[in-house]
Amino acid sequence: MPVPLIQQLRVGAYIMKQRLKRVERYPLVLMLEPLFRCNLACPGCGKIDYPKEILDRRLSVEECLQAARECGAPMVAIPGGEPLIHREIPQIVEALVKDKRFVILCTNALLLEKRLPEFKPSKYFTWSVHLDGLEPEHDKSVDQKGVYARCISAIKAALKMGFRVNVNCTLFNNAEPHRVAQFLDTMRDLGIEGVTISPGYAYERAPDQAHFLNRQTTKNIFREIFAAGKGKKWKFTQSSLFLDFLAGNQTYHCTPWSNPTRNVFGWQRPCYLLNEGYAKSFRELMETTDWPSYGTGNYEKCADCMVHCGYEGTAVQDTVKHPLKALKVALRGVKTTGPMAPEIAMDKARPAQFVFDKLVSGAVKELHDHGKVSRPGDKPRVAKPAAE
Repeated sequence: MPVPLIQQLRVGAYIMKQRLKRVERYPLVLMLEPLFRCNLACPGCGKIDYPKEILDRRLSVEECLQAARECGAPMVAIPGGEPLIHREIPQIVEALVKDKRFVILCTNALLLEKRLPEFKPSKYFTWSVHLDGLEPEHDKSVDQKGVYARCISAIKAALKMGFRVNVNCTLFNNAEPHRVAQFLDTMRDLGIEGVTISPGYAYERAPDQAHFLNRQTTKNIFREIFAAGKGKKWKFTQSSLFLDFLAGNQTYHCTPWSNPTRNVFGWQRPCYLLNEGYAKSFRELMETTDWPSYGTGNYEKCADCMVHCGYEGTAVQDTVKHPLKALKVALRGVKTTGPMAPEIAMDKARPAQFVFDKLVSGAVKELHDHGKVSRPGDKPRVAKPAAE
């Protein structure tokens, strides 16, 4: 199985506990961003569009562990930025693993081989290497030649040392299904635990706005990909019903609270992909966020989103409620022909609000007011690749 039995049992028990307690909204995966700085500037990413004062900030080991305990989710994903730029990232991982959290450390792998000796293999710890396809596609996606080769080398080194390793792959509207199928063949043969695959989110600050997927194109592409994979024994680190959703066979509303985000600003509202304010505590995030005002059909910015960190939680909950439905998809494969499930109505979605500049300028001012920076804040910009 792509996901070890102990992880399945622990997460399943956690979900059943929440259901027995009749908790309506609960987290499954904490998205922990200890920094925003990155050593790549991918054109499809909007996560590094901050002034230097913000890019230089880091969450401490203590802040990361406190966030995990405050949230209570059994799994912690550590994206960024590039987490391996953080000098204390080994200590952060070690503390979370000691707390028996399942930790997924996301990395572009440029620093992975150099820093591998600082980490210890564990059933609670997984490397998640960013790869958006085969060499030409991935190097174009990250706007730098040679990155794919370094990723493959790092993956092989991590596997040799006994680490759990998976790959996270983001697709855009220029994805060619037959090439994605070849990529999934390559990842299967490489011997990794599995692939986390998802359509890209249309970050409003991303330099490249031309290649984001709409919902219908997403479904069409994934149907072609899964059709090409019949009988190939590809391994995914996602639920069968989420994959079925990507192919247009399930009508799901997102559950943004299932993947709450803690970063250098605080607890981000409403989700990892969309930044429209912050709460000072996890409890405040859960109790004061206007959840019904977000999501596909409710908000313009969410119209085309089908990303795993919004919908995997929904699919997992559906799996718990309807295990036979999920088992059927797992055994027979994703349906790739015939009518698609009804789409969510979009006509009542509220207009997009653009608040990024205000949030960032407020954060920079607060840093100055508290004496944490000594220079006037720069205006928000797209960060250049960092050489750290």
